[in-house]
Amino acid sequence: MGKTRSAGARGKAPGAPAGVRGCRARPSANPFEVKVNRQKFQVLGRKTRHDVGLPGVSRARALQKRTQTLLKEYKERDKSNIFRDKRFGEYNSNISPEEKMMKRFALEQQRQHEKKSIYNLNEDEELTHYGQSLADIEKHNDIVDSDSDAEDRGVLSAELTAAHFGGGGGPLHKKTSQQHGEEGQQPKSRKELIEELIAKSRQEKRERQAQREDALELTEKLDQDWKEIQTILARKTPKSESRGGKEKPKPDAYDMMVRELGFEMKAPPSNRMKTEEELAQEERERLKCLEAERLRRMLGKEEGEHIKRPKHMSADDLSDGFVLDKDDRRLLSYKDGKMNVEEEPSGEASSSESEGEEGKGSSEGDPEESDGPDGPSGLESDVQSKDGSERTQEEQRPNPGERSTADDREAARAELPYMFAAPESYEELKSLLSGRSMEEQLLVVERIQKCNHPSLAVGNKAKLEKLFGFLLEYVGDLATSDPPDLGGINKLVVQLYNLCQMFPEAASSAVKFVLRDAMHDMEGMVETTGRAAFPGLDVLVYLKIAGMLFPTSDFRHPVVTPALLCLSQLLTKCPIQSLQDVVKGLFVCCLFLDYVSLSQRFIPELINFLVGILHIAAPNKQSQGYTLVHPFRALGKNSELLLVSDEEATTTWHRRSLPLQWAGRLKAQTETEANHTRLSCLAVCLALVQRCVTVYGALPSFHDIVQPLRALLMEHLAARSCPPELQELSRSILTEMEKQPKHYRPLVCEKSKPVPLKLFTPRLVKVLEFGKKQGCTKEEQERKRLIHKHKREFKGAVREIRKDNQFLARMQLSEIMERDAERKRKVKQLFNSLATQEGEWKALKRKKFKK
Repeated sequence: MGKTRSAGARGKAPGAPAGVRGCRARPSANPFEVKVNRQKFQVLGRKTRHDVGLPGVSRARALQKRTQTLLKEYKERDKSNIFRDKRFGEYNSNISPEEKMMKRFALEQQRQHEKKSIYNLNEDEELTHYGQSLADIEKHNDIVDSDSDAEDRGVLSAELTAAHFGGGGGPLHKKTSQQHGEEGQQPKSRKELIEELIAKSRQEKRERQAQREDALELTEKLDQDWKEIQTILARKTPKSESRGGKEKPKPDAYDMMVRELGFEMKAPPSNRMKTEEELAQEERERLKCLEAERLRRMLGKEEGEHIKRPKHMSADDLSDGFVLDKDDRRLLSYKDGKMNVEEEPSGEASSSESEGEEGKGSSEGDPEESDGPDGPSGLESDVQSKDGSERTQEEQRPNPGERSTADDREAARAELPYMFAAPESYEELKSLLSGRSMEEQLLVVERIQKCNHPSLAVGNKAKLEKLFGFLLEYVGDLATSDPPDLGGINKLVVQLYNLCQMFPEAASSAVKFVLRDAMHDMEGMVETTGRAAFPGLDVLVYLKIAGMLFPTSDFRHPVVTPALLCLSQLLTKCPIQSLQDVVKGLFVCCLFLDYVSLSQRFIPELINFLVGILHIAAPNKQSQGYTLVHPFRALGKNSELLLVSDEEATTTWHRRSLPLQWAGRLKAQTETEANHTRLSCLAVCLALVQRCVTVYGALPSFHDIVQPLRALLMEHLAARSCPPELQELSRSILTEMEKQPKHYRPLVCEKSKPVPLKLFTPRLVKVLEFGKKQGCTKEEQERKRLIHKHKREFKGAVREIRKDNQFLARMQLSEIMERDAERKRKVKQLFNSLATQEGEWKALKRKKFKK
């Protein structure tokens, strides 16, 4: 036994559970297994760890610690042998007994509440009182039993008790004896007595029922009388009288609307909205039908010529398809006292059906004569008439139907076609539009778009993209014509906008191409002559269209940004040499302000140009508080281009807007008309200055920007030759300038560090300790130290968790092995007992067999 125990306990620590191996007790340590941590240098303040240690000592300590903590928690994981008083508020003296009872009742209801009724909001708790439901008690349903009286309920009569339960000396026996003594007859049997009792009880029930019914009738009568008395007491008329005397109050508007909504029919499902492709297809089919109708009228064909009519009609034909589509009544007339019946000529009956309808109104006078298929032109005189001269005269008359047909053909030829093919070149588009009015030109362009929609065919997209470029070129031709057709350009912009929305990339490419050509021409002129002139009206119109087709508030845009550069080049490189240039420059300034109206970008070229316009219109140029920038000069040929010295022209001038046609070509003017033009240009310039003050008033450097403008406005106010209207406008601009808030820039130090002086002091370099990372500041070293410490602690925690899991896994494995070993032992024991029983049974059987 001792030998087996020593073998089983080999390799286990004392007090350790089964399956846990501990460290072995050794009499002496192997010097080759001893771990020594040596230190090269002695550092003061540094903590030294295990200098000398044996392998397995720390492992045994960790195992012992886990056995005392983790293993104990594992074994007691499903055990709870602690009594806890869970009564709510039992030891809390701050809560009153009523609150304790309420809280306990609420907790009890929460425990009893099942999970399936968590989301059942309609389930209410049933409250009881002494075992009875409060809901049933509140109903007060006292059911009256009709078989027994309410007063004698539960009380048995003495006769019934004596009859059913016997009793020799009871009242039944006394009554029978009295009856027998009075009548001198034989006593009644028990059966007869019971029958009499039953009949008597039924009689009593009927009487009680009659009394109950009488009581109900009396009650109803009293209620009715009380209602009548109550109406008298309350001084109210009965309903019958009130209905006749007073009208019902009208319902409120809200009530009427609610009732109407209740009876209102639900909206039926509407048809789905058609797609753009379906709408384009329907429009094309409509135009195709209209074009076929126009061609038919142009060729003079009949409307129902293609319809096949039956040649033969059977006698059994019911004429189901008969439609009365014409008036075939004959005209009855009298001539010389005889009836004249006009007949239809044989050869013209079929050809005059549609012509008579189209030629309505061209006949002599009666509308019925022209509406019918047999007009007076197709009729002859009576066949039986003997006057041959009259027939000859009627045959020689011209046929009004034929005249109307010819007129319709001419009208159909002159009518605008409904189907147009997309032009392949600009000359083809120009041939389609030339010679037509502007309304017809717009209709042609619109029908070209509808007939060549991109959804109808594959190549239509490329055709319409080319159409945008052709229209842009056509707009340029209208602008350069004499006089320029600005009204037509304004209407064609709508078609350009529609095409731009359909094909934005092609539209942007076309507009950029036009602007690029204009800029190349300007650069070439600058290279050859040293200066550039303002472009024609077509380039200005293109710039205006670019601002209308594309967004101007973007920070960068592939079309608007080059357009802004083109406008700035026009204001800086094109000098002012005539009144026409002034008009063009003011138009460019208007375009600039339209472009920046949303983004409110500051344009210095715009302010410079307005300063130059005011300078060439100022009479006194000696005291300048500003500096002119190219293309303006302080002195020169055109330095007094807008100066007006004629007082008569100043008094007769009236303010009006400058017509854009003057930018194309300025007609010959007299001296007075030229002065009026100069004053109009000055008025437009002042209006632009006022608009700039409104737009740029919020800028911090606004007062510095408008300083030249303020000086020039003061000069114009000092001049007596300026009209009063312009002086008033200048005063309003100066007042608005003064009202703008002043923004002062705060003093800010320079962001760059000052350059240090050269010194001859030595540069001290900090010598870092050995083992630390070089090239770091103190903060970086502290940060790296914390990161390193965090990593070390994290690794240690992961390692300990992994060891804890391994320890628990070993414990679980040992438990499983113990259960398996116990099961094998019990199974083996059972097999042994069965084998023993089997041997004993066989031995007993052999003994019996021998006997």
